[in-house]
Amino acid sequence: MLVIVPTFNERENVAVLVPRLLAIDGLKVLIVDDGSPDGTGAVADSLAAASGGRLTVMHRSGPRGLGRSYVDGMQAAVLTNVRRVCQMDADLSHDPIDLVRLIVAGASADLVIGSRYVAGGTLQNWPRRRVWLSAVANWYVRAVTGLRIRDCTSGFRCWSRDLLARLPLAEIASDGYAFQVEMAFEARRAGATIVEAPITFVERRQGSSKLSWGVIAESIWMPWRLITRRH
Repeated sequence: MLVIVPTFNERENVAVLVPRLLAIDGLKVLIVDDGSPDGTGAVADSLAAASGGRLTVMHRSGPRGLGRSYVDGMQAAVLTNVRRVCQMDADLSHDPIDLVRLIVAGASADLVIGSRYVAGGTLQNWPRRRVWLSAVANWYVRAVTGLRIRDCTSGFRCWSRDLLARLPLAEIASDGYAFQVEMAFEARRAGATIVEAPITFVERRQGSSKLSWGVIAESIWMPWRLITRRH
């Protein structure tokens, strides 16, 4: 099992998250650092040196972006012999305990999405505006694309490596929340079995959110681009 964690200016959070991930038996970690100016990459390198080979760090250069980081990490993952490839945020909003639940659910699915909006899923410390924005975004994505997923924008997921190998990763062009939607859409188009498992999502305690007006605008346009591609 491998978990991909993209980072940009997350040095304090990575130092907390990595030991919690390595406490899970058999789990390997790939940090994909997007040229963080705060030295996240150097912190990750120090953690990797003490991990006994279970933590690897990929240092990206060139255009930045969450989607680009995930694509680079996933393309590297499909060349390995791991059976499951997970993804999660570095900001401690995703609990490693829930990662175990996703991995177990993956025994009967190609893609497991960690969901805030199924029975047992919860949100903690989110302002009302963010709750409303997330609910509207998910309703919008389902209405346009026909995806039957309650939490289309969740970035906490567990994939089968075989499914990732079938997806057109090199053609994925979106970023932010739109990246999560595009990947789910491509998984459905590939005939994947997709299930949702409940998670607890906690608002980040350190650092700043990567949400921007550019991310929101891309999320509005992306579903229409996807259905145009389908036809």
